[in-house]
Amino acid sequence: MRGEGLTWTGAATEFDHYRVKEGRRETTEVSGTSIFDPVLCELVYRWFCPTGGAVLDPFAGGSVRGIVAAKLGLTYTGIDLSERQIEENRKQAQDICSDNLPAWIVGDSRQAAELAPGAYDLVFSCPPYGNLEIYSEDERDLSTLDHADFIAAYREIIGRCVRMLKPDRFACFVVGDFRDAKGFYRNFVSETIGAFEAAGAHLYNEAVLVTAVGSLPIRIGKQFGRYRKLGKTHQNVLVFYNGEPKAIPAVLGECEFGETNEAEESV
Repeated sequence: MRGEGLTWTGAATEFDHYRVKEGRRETTEVSGTSIFDPVLCELVYRWFCPTGGAVLDPFAGGSVRGIVAAKLGLTYTGIDLSERQIEENRKQAQDICSDNLPAWIVGDSRQAAELAPGAYDLVFSCPPYGNLEIYSEDERDLSTLDHADFIAAYREIIGRCVRMLKPDRFACFVVGDFRDAKGFYRNFVSETIGAFEAAGAHLYNEAVLVTAVGSLPIRIGKQFGRYRKLGKTHQNVLVFYNGEPKAIPAVLGECEFGETNEAEESV
């Protein structure tokens, strides 16, 4: 998870991740900074990464993906510009992981090949939503860029990470669309798909992660009444593949999954 107060506001306030995604830069005392879903994280690792594989995370602004990877016996390498966030990640991992500690590197993911050289079995991350959450004043920080520069840097990072993938491997990004200053959607999901396709990794699976349904009426509040903005209760789980699908069984083997009995199906 993220430590408290790790988004940049110029004061000791925090942003609600889900309110920010709706295009409203407002502070809250309710939920602080965002936490990645650990159940989704475990499923992605079990379904799309070989046993004992190596994971590359170019937007490692939280500890969950690293800690879950370590618990599952994977080798995790995360890159993030925030030294403070990386330190929080390491502290949390020390408390939870007895061995096989995740590796977090402070740096710019546009230099991923130099910072974390090697070949990886999975690229897995959750990128920033443009400049809606400001993480620092560092000019290298993608959240400080205007949208055109943000997308250019984002595509560069995706391209570099895909080139670091071994052949016949998966990449997974969890993304959600977000609004510009006028309230129009940026089409960030499609931008992400386009960036991976351009890098040679093709969209193979898409799923929806439902988030914070119960609090939606509170979060959307007057925005719908005044401006007819529907609230978002989901993120897109985009899974890409860089090789020949026929090779998947040889790389990953058979996937274990539960079976639904007749009583459950009737419900």
